[in-house]
Amino acid sequence: MSHDLYDNPLISRYASREMSALWSPQVRHATWRKLWVALAEAEQELGLEISAAQIEELRSQIDNIDFAAAAQYEKKLRHDVMAHVHAYGDVCPNARGIIHLGATSCYVTDNADLLLIRQGLEMVRDKLVLGIHHLAEFAKTYRDLPCLGFTHLQPAQPTTVGKRATLWCYDFALDLAEVEYRLGELKLRGVKGTTGTQATFLTLFNGDHAKVDELDRLVCGKLGFDASYAVTGQTYSRKIDAQVLDVLSGLAQSGHKFGTDMRLLQSRKEIEEPFEKSQIGSSAMAYKRNPMRSERLCSLARFVMSLPSSAAQTMATQWMERTLDDSANRRLTIPQAFLATDACLILLRNIVDGLVVYPKVIARHLDEELPFMATEEILMAGVRAGGDRQDLHERIRVHSQDAARQVKEQGQANDLMSRLAEDPAFAGLDLTGTLDARRFIGRAPEQVDQFIANVVDPIRERYPAVLGMAAEDLRV
Repeated sequence: MSHDLYDNPLISRYASREMSALWSPQVRHATWRKLWVALAEAEQELGLEISAAQIEELRSQIDNIDFAAAAQYEKKLRHDVMAHVHAYGDVCPNARGIIHLGATSCYVTDNADLLLIRQGLEMVRDKLVLGIHHLAEFAKTYRDLPCLGFTHLQPAQPTTVGKRATLWCYDFALDLAEVEYRLGELKLRGVKGTTGTQATFLTLFNGDHAKVDELDRLVCGKLGFDASYAVTGQTYSRKIDAQVLDVLSGLAQSGHKFGTDMRLLQSRKEIEEPFEKSQIGSSAMAYKRNPMRSERLCSLARFVMSLPSSAAQTMATQWMERTLDDSANRRLTIPQAFLATDACLILLRNIVDGLVVYPKVIARHLDEELPFMATEEILMAGVRAGGDRQDLHERIRVHSQDAARQVKEQGQANDLMSRLAEDPAFAGLDLTGTLDARRFIGRAPEQVDQFIANVVDPIRERYPAVLGMAAEDLRV
C-alpha cells in the first residue's frame, strides 16, 4: 500500500471488500468484455460472419486484462473504450476484427454501469434486509419496556424502547421497498447505436428492422435482463442515475436519523452502542465512551445524501442526445454512493447487534417526568370521587408549576405527588397507583407485535437465505 498518494477512505476504511471489488477496474472492464462477447454471439446468431472460434477466443480472455497496455493505448488515443478494444484485440488476434462490431462506446460503458448498479442494489438490499431483521429482534426484546417519549425533544407521553425501535425499522422497510422497486424497473441500455437510432446495426443487417430488434432482445437476455429502455440517445437517460442515487439517499436519511437518535440516547445513558474493552473514547478524557459508530454512520450518511444533487444536475444538462460532461462526474458519484451506503449498512448492523440498554436509567428518567403526565388521570380520579373539575384543575396547575420551578430553579426532585397528597382536595385518592408507567404506553407493545407480523415477517419470508449472513467487522 502506497502512503504517498491520497487513498479513498471508503475503500481503505469503511466499505466492504465485496462492494469495493464491484467497482474495481477489473470487474468493470471484464464486464465490458462480457458485453462484447454477448454482442458477438447475438450478431452471429442473426447471421453475421462471426465464427464460433472467434467467440470462444473472446470468452477465454474475459478476465485476462493487461491494464498497462490499455493505459498506453489510452495515452495515445485519448479514448478509454478504444484503448480497451485494442488491449482485448492483442490477446484475441483472431477475433480482433469483430470486437465492438457496430457498437458505440456507450454500448459497453452504459450497459456495464447498469449491470454494476444492479449488483450494487442487490448487495444493498441484502444488507438492508439484515438490518431490518436485527432491528426487529431488538424491538421484540424491548417491546414493553416503558421509556420517556419525546416531541420537539421535550418530554412527552411515554412509549416503549421496542416501539421506538420500530420507527427506525419502518424507515428502513420503506427504503427496502424503494430498492426493490428500482431493481424491478432497471433495464439495459441495449444495442442502440451512436445516437440511439440503431442506424449502424440496420446497415449491418441490410435494412432488416426485425433483426435489429431481435439483436437488442438477444443481448439483453444474455446479460440477464428482460428488456432495454424504450428509447435512448447515445446514453440511457441520466434520470436513471438520479433515481438510483435518490434511493440510496433515502436509505442514508434513515441511517442518519437512527444514528442521531442513538447519539442522543447515549448522552442520556439510556442506550449505548457497542464499546470494546480496549476502545479509547477520547485521547484526553479517559472516562469517555463516545458514540463513535453512530457518529460515523451520520457522517457517511450525510455524504450519501449530498450526492443526488450532482446526479440531478447531470441529468438536467444532457444536451440533445448527450454530452460528455457526465462522464467524470459519474465515475465519482455512482461508485462512491454505493460504497458509502454499504458502509452505513455495515455500521447499522454492528450497532444494532451490540446495543446495551439500561432499564434503571430509563426508569429514573421516566419517573422524573411521570408525575406531570399522570395529572390528567389524577384529575379524572378526583372528579369521580366527587370533586369539582375546575377547582381540581386549578389546584393541579398551581402545584405543577411550583414543582416544575423547584426542579428547574433549585435542582430538586419532582415533588408534585407529595404536594398533591398534602392537598385536602385530593384526600382519599390512591395517587401512587397513577404512577405505573405501563398505564401510559397505550398499545405500544401490541403495535410492536403487529409491525413485526405485518411488515418484517413478510420481508424475512422473501429473503430467507439472507438472514443467516454473518456480520462484517468494522476495520477501524
